[in-house]
Amino acid sequence: MSKDETKDLVRFLKPFPKEIRERALWLREFVWDLYPKSNELIYDNYNAVAVGWSPTDRVGHTFCSIAVGRSSHNVHFGFYWGSQIADPRKILLGEGNQYRYILVKSTNDFPKAYIKRLLKEAYANSLAKVKDKKQLMQGATITKSISAKKRPSARASKRAGK
Repeated sequence: MSKDETKDLVRFLKPFPKEIRERALWLREFVWDLYPKSNELIYDNYNAVAVGWSPTDRVGHTFCSIAVGRSSHNVHFGFYWGSQIADPRKILLGEGNQYRYILVKSTNDFPKAYIKRLLKEAYANSLAKVKDKKQLMQGATITKSISAKKRPSARASKRAGK
């Protein structure tokens, strides 16, 4: 099962502090436990390491994601189409046309029950966007991109005296 396929993600998270790695992996486990048949899409980009879950292998069908910023080391738990889901408690951040997220400062403060409700709607919304049902896949971990150029981590910048 893909939940056990952590090699690439662990490698991409290695430059981050231990508490950030642990928080990101805890969030990953949270999503996999709820949506074991979804697909994990991993992106090691210039500005962030991001992991999204989708019923297909396409980013446009992603229903939720985790992102760890290289410069700030913030951990975001987000909804790719967050502007299209209800957020009665108004905890989601973001003002763009699409993405909404929360900053996850600790696993103890993460609003699990509330996020589970938002995930249910986000997943249904994502499934509705899949026009060709032949694209549906189950349980794959797919490394979608690996950026050759990385923004230096905050720790590396401090060591360099910047």
